[in-house]
Amino acid sequence: MDDVPAQVAKTTGKVSGIVIDDTAVTPKYVVGLDPSRELSIIFQIAKKSLVNKLFILTPAALLLGYFTPWAITPILMVGGAYLCFEGYEKVHSLFSKPPDVDAESRQVETITPEELEQQRVTGAVRTDIILSAEIMAIAYSQVTEQTVVNQIVVMAAVAVFITVAVYGFVGLIVKADDVGVHLAQGKYPPAAQKLGRGIVKFMPRFLSILSYVGTAAMLWVGAEIIAHGIPFTSHLLDALAQSLAHVPVVAWLAKASACAVGGLMIGFVVEKLVSLFKKAFRRQ
Repeated sequence: MDDVPAQVAKTTGKVSGIVIDDTAVTPKYVVGLDPSRELSIIFQIAKKSLVNKLFILTPAALLLGYFTPWAITPILMVGGAYLCFEGYEKVHSLFSKPPDVDAESRQVETITPEELEQQRVTGAVRTDIILSAEIMAIAYSQVTEQTVVNQIVVMAAVAVFITVAVYGFVGLIVKADDVGVHLAQGKYPPAAQKLGRGIVKFMPRFLSILSYVGTAAMLWVGAEIIAHGIPFTSHLLDALAQSLAHVPVVAWLAKASACAVGGLMIGFVVEKLVSLFKKAFRRQ
């Protein structure tokens, strides 16, 4: 059991990119909703994320690792393709014009705040389970030589630690503007009031930047998952990182940029395949 903290720390470092992605993507799911419901929504997402990690993904990783270890990589690559698809759709929506629709043919869907909240939670959990699957697969890869008890303990500890860290930080992000409003009140010193006003003005910009970071991270992480599942592309990425190893920041940026571009290309292909499938389904 002495190895457990070291294994948890090692695994957490290995999944730092996915954790950044998860942290950057989640806040968008509460933007525009009732501020009094923000923490409740984050708690719902965090609870489902933890349940998925502990009771679905961890047992699945252990069973697959024992009976069919060859299946883990293809499953993760499918999840990576889904992330690339989502990231490509977000990038495409930024640069494409909405289609012209006549006012008479335009249909507006009306939903209640409760239905909108449920849609946001469902969307967040759907994206989170792909990222969580990668986290738990990496956690399992770090403990394959350990006893079964140690494998379970390490993976459970990683699941709890990362879930609390990610969604705790997300909670701080989405409630930062409320903290700013509180500090801006007249009962605090002028310096605190100025800080509060600065937080209120900065947070909308920060959330906007974070949404772009989340999209880029989605493409980067998705493509890297796929690249590491193919020996040729995995060697190319490693060679790129090694060629710039003397400047670690540049090496990281080059690798992340290459993965992001590759993610856009993969997302484009997946989107076309999905469109063809939808057309064929409509004809049937």
